[in-house]
Amino acid sequence: MLDYTFSFVDLEFFLLVFARITAFVFVAPFFSMSNTPRRLRAGFALLLSIIVTEALTDHSVPEYSTVIGYSMIVIKETVAGLIIGLGANMCMSVMNFAGKVADMEVGLSMVQLFDPLTKEGTGFMGSFYQYILVLIMLITNMHYYFLRAIVETFALIPIGGAKFSSDKIMTTMVQFLTDYVILAFRVCLPIVAAMLLLNAILGVLAKTAPQVNMFSVGIQIKILVGLGILFLTIGTIPSASDFIFKEMKVMVTAMVESMR
Repeated sequence: MLDYTFSFVDLEFFLLVFARITAFVFVAPFFSMSNTPRRLRAGFALLLSIIVTEALTDHSVPEYSTVIGYSMIVIKETVAGLIIGLGANMCMSVMNFAGKVADMEVGLSMVQLFDPLTKEGTGFMGSFYQYILVLIMLITNMHYYFLRAIVETFALIPIGGAKFSSDKIMTTMVQFLTDYVILAFRVCLPIVAAMLLLNAILGVLAKTAPQVNMFSVGIQIKILVGLGILFLTIGTIPSASDFIFKEMKVMVTAMVESMR
């Protein structure tokens, strides 16, 4: 028969594990999608916490004397889970930024769609890029990496052993902002280059044939050319996703190292 007995120390340890994993699940990419029911996310975090608690052999809890002391440890574990999940989730916004730049060049920046993932208004191409990134994440089993990452943090950062270094976190954020712009422009570069060439052609035509209203003609041409370039370069999105996934791994590793 199964033994369901546990000590009070095991319960304290489980609650701390549950706090870190729950914070991670509610922030990490794919798991934090708003169209996923909250009960499902909470139940998944509970199940994962039970598995991790049973897998860990050392169930020692940091010493505390009052309820406030234990609450501070819970908050500490929650913040650790949020930071780890946030490091990966920030990379998801690369596609949204690339889509906004492409929309601005094509002339679709006024078209705003409600994105259920972020509960914000986003452009047409931003939503297109972002949903493709989520699909590629599922196909390549990238979401399994996030689960392995949060489980391995318990070996790297013991319960109550997180040390938040503001200098390391700020250095990681500055480095991410540099890579953020580079990755976004790699994604939307074909559309930006095509629009630059098209603007030059329309400018020449406006000088040679001033009687033609190039402003009204150029809007339709830009949309057609932009959607055509998007269709022709859709095969490059998986390679761009590889760069984003590598950046996610770098961010998760850097965030964990900043708390050791």
